[in-house]
Amino acid sequence: MDHSTHTHTLAPPVKQFNFTSGLRITLIVGMVIGVLCLALAWFGDTDGHQTRFWSNFLHNSVFFTGIAMLAGFFMCASITAWAGWYTTFKRIWEAMGLFLVVGFVLMLIVGLGVYLGWHDLYHWNDAKSVAGDEILQGKSGFLNKGWYLFGTIIFVGLWYFILSRIRSLSLLEEKEGSHSDFRIHEKIRVWAVAYLPLAGFSSAAMVWLWIMSVDAHWYSTLFAWYTGASWFVSMMCLTMLVILFLKGRGYYSNVTDEHIHDVGKLIFAFSIFWTYLWFSQYMLIWYANVGEETGYFKHRLDNYPVLFYGNLVINFLLPFFVLMRNSTKRKAGIVGFVAIMVFIGHWLDFFLMIKPGVLHTSHAISGGGHGHGDSHGHGDHAGDHGHEAVGHAVEHASNFVSGFTLPGFLEIGTMIGFLCLFLFFFFSALSRASLQSENDPYYFESVQHHV
Repeated sequence: MDHSTHTHTLAPPVKQFNFTSGLRITLIVGMVIGVLCLALAWFGDTDGHQTRFWSNFLHNSVFFTGIAMLAGFFMCASITAWAGWYTTFKRIWEAMGLFLVVGFVLMLIVGLGVYLGWHDLYHWNDAKSVAGDEILQGKSGFLNKGWYLFGTIIFVGLWYFILSRIRSLSLLEEKEGSHSDFRIHEKIRVWAVAYLPLAGFSSAAMVWLWIMSVDAHWYSTLFAWYTGASWFVSMMCLTMLVILFLKGRGYYSNVTDEHIHDVGKLIFAFSIFWTYLWFSQYMLIWYANVGEETGYFKHRLDNYPVLFYGNLVINFLLPFFVLMRNSTKRKAGIVGFVAIMVFIGHWLDFFLMIKPGVLHTSHAISGGGHGHGDSHGHGDHAGDHGHEAVGHAVEHASNFVSGFTLPGFLEIGTMIGFLCLFLFFFFSALSRASLQSENDPYYFESVQHHV
């Protein structure tokens, strides 16, 4: 069978994306909604620390910055592996990766908040808590405000620098290269090889600081893998939705069901991989039965059961049973629905990683228990006052707390704002270059891609 017959019947692809005024206005309205929700969270906080505002800001900043980082990571992995199937739509991942310049600013704000004491998101950043806690003192070489701020600046800055360099070379290849000239592509590959270990190792350190240290006594050697898988699935879901959106508007006519099928396979496969990591982390901590570790899951299981079990239903059962059949991965309506749900599911996953620990830390600090122990009360040398404050935090969190027990309207509105910010920057970057990298040596391999 001649597989090239199908590609010859495709309409000529539209080479330039038009970022229309209507789409711009829609995304700006979404960003305004996000700003309003952040403002309401700021002025509506009653604890005096704007904890809801800062936790919402941290949640969405980390989530979308990680998506940009993983878009660049997978693109670089594909370049290094000499893969060609994605080349017809590689501008999508290039544009996503460029969002890291915005992510840099967002995480810089969080880092300055840690350094200057603008918020109480992290128990280890409270001097009185560290002074009376041997565990936090032992971790102070890593969990400190200087490393948080300057590590964020260095590594996120390097991520953006390398991906922007790859983007520049990709545009130069489109302008001056040819299918038989690999010189520019070899330079791209060198930068891609440099990005992989840098992003792989440094993102683990950053996610330990940004998210895992919210629960300062708890740690997991699987956590970086777990969050990375969650970011990756979210990135692939967003990739799927962008491809379907652009094809619906007449772009990417040479992105076929074969490419959609492969993106669907990645969503399916890494949803299973995410579940494997979820179970491994839970199982290892459960049978080790170390109090400072099991408290993390017990607290979420007891006080956040809707999110705890909903996490598995949305992020595993839904994609597993719906995308198991090959045919469903080629149906735009089905894969689009799954991509939307799983994207929301992993946003909720990050919510569950962050909010319980932030709530406990806030109440432990504001209640005067400059705690001898983490946010779950696992201190070894706590005084009576510290126990009382932490106990109050546990009791408080066991009841419904708007914006913490479950996302409220302000959390949903903030997510909409950050998503629209991401898409606004993404579509702006996408419109500044040809949608098709026709001088990429692997372009025709991608056009004729068949599974």
